[in-house]
Amino acid sequence: MSRLCKGTKHRRASGQLECGIALSIFILLLLLAMNVGAQETFDHFSTGFPLDSAHTGVTCERCHAGGVFEGTSPVCASCHSSQGLVRSTAKPANHVQTTEVCADCHTTATWNPIAFMDHTAVTGSCGSCHNGVIATGKTPDHVPSSNTCDDCHQSSVWVPARFDHANVSGNCFGCHNGTDATGKNPTHINTTNVCEDCHNNTVWVPADTVDHTQVTGTCGSCHNGTTATGKHPIHIASGNNCDDCHTTVAWIPAAFDHSGIASNCISCHNGTDATGKNPTHINTTNVCEDCHNNTVWVPADTVDHTQVTGTCGSCHNGTTATGKHPTHIASGNNCDDCHTTVAWIPANFDHAGITSGCISCHNGTDATGKNPTHINTTNVCEDCHNNTVWVPADTVDHTQVTGTCGSCHNGTTATGKHPTHIASGNNCDDCHTTVAWIPANFDHAGITSGCVSCHNGTDATGKNPTHVNTTNVCEDCHSKLTWIPVVTVDHSQVLGSCSSCHNGTDATGKNLGHFVTPMECNVCHDTTAWLPHTFQHSALPYEPLDHRRNLNCNNSRCHQGNSQIVNWQSPQYLPNCAGCHANDYKASVDKHNGINNDQNCANSGCHRISDNEW
Repeated sequence: MSRLCKGTKHRRASGQLECGIALSIFILLLLLAMNVGAQETFDHFSTGFPLDSAHTGVTCERCHAGGVFEGTSPVCASCHSSQGLVRSTAKPANHVQTTEVCADCHTTATWNPIAFMDHTAVTGSCGSCHNGVIATGKTPDHVPSSNTCDDCHQSSVWVPARFDHANVSGNCFGCHNGTDATGKNPTHINTTNVCEDCHNNTVWVPADTVDHTQVTGTCGSCHNGTTATGKHPIHIASGNNCDDCHTTVAWIPAAFDHSGIASNCISCHNGTDATGKNPTHINTTNVCEDCHNNTVWVPADTVDHTQVTGTCGSCHNGTTATGKHPTHIASGNNCDDCHTTVAWIPANFDHAGITSGCISCHNGTDATGKNPTHINTTNVCEDCHNNTVWVPADTVDHTQVTGTCGSCHNGTTATGKHPTHIASGNNCDDCHTTVAWIPANFDHAGITSGCVSCHNGTDATGKNPTHVNTTNVCEDCHSKLTWIPVVTVDHSQVLGSCSSCHNGTDATGKNLGHFVTPMECNVCHDTTAWLPHTFQHSALPYEPLDHRRNLNCNNSRCHQGNSQIVNWQSPQYLPNCAGCHANDYKASVDKHNGINNDQNCANSGCHRISDNEW
């Protein structure tokens, strides 16, 4: 070696470089020889990292860089990295995302392809590997899904899958076709297969909404009141083709385009497929269009009476259509008896052939009957009226009158009693007859009493205003042959005072020489025996008429001047004896006690007015 390094200066410098290289190669070869020897003798298993398969041919310095043996990491990535001292083959850039524990998937015997796949070491998404290039992807018949496999699968048990629908946004039917996954059940309404238009992937049932554009069945196949809401109870009568009138865009208001309909309404409006005639519709044929139009159905444009099958009155009743006005004559409801639909007015009923039986029509129901003020009669109208001029009546057949005379002959309906008629009741036929009204006659022959039952001032002439006050026993004074003057006066029936009658006008009064007094006659007289009078002085303590001198009323000592007035001689003592006899008092008599004490002589026990001697 020294010889190789000697020579000229230039050559010496060049030689030194060559000498250094040679020396390095020499040392390297020496170490290699030593390593081979060491490897042949060192038990690497004792380190806990046995060298097997591909590692058996690796030299020590490939891993133990810088001659450092103790503390070398057994982790694959400590050598298989693009950084560090060893820098052995590292994971390529397109390696799936994993941890650095290569042994989880690789073996030293056969690095590629990997022996197995420990998915716990995978840090990337399933799809980053299972994309059909790096690793097996979804099969062609896989249900449509995203690439996040672990949404449904797990690496420990791949099948069966548990599907997380959170990321599914469309084409449910790709899986839910009844083969790969549950499809529509047999009772599902008829629709397309775009499930997501009605359902959501969080809560499948009930559906969020119904996209009617996806419904292929008829409205009624679903809206039947069971599967979905049907027609409500007050829905008009109709078929089950809802879309004849409704749209799914705006269900209400409903609209049916009748513009092209000119006839045959009943083919739909029959009460089954569409609203027909309501129960209160007038009786008609089914030719709706003869009265209605397809623009505005109600009210009807006109009424074609040729289509009306009911009676006039069934419609013209004042409710359904104009009825008889308030002033219409009383009539039945058969309007066409008098009117026609061609010309309603004037009405006409031909009475020319009617000669009797008026009441069969004019009964107040079918035609005007007797008005409320009509006199009480039978119903034989034609006995008084004629069919040419009804009012006034031609005549009055009194044999048809059922009411009393007065119910008609009251001065309003017919001639009543004239002003000078005697007071009487309204039973005209008590005195008159319809054969000969005058002269009137009332036969009193059988009347013996009870005059007042008729002669009460209402039914017949009663007592006139100037009649004396009496009871009503007329027959005690009057006779039925000659009423005036009275036959006699039964004073027992007189209620008034004597003077109310015996006043010199109505009956004999007091004569000119009669004692002057305001007292009534019956104070002194009675109707049994007028004379002599029977007057008694009841107001005095004695009776002056009992005087022994037999005094009369005109005695000068009492009633002077033929008058009731008494001229008391000593009025201070009236009405005692001293009133007249004070001047006769003898004060000297022993038993007299003074005139003031002895005013009433009759009470002294000594005198009596009836004694002949005082």
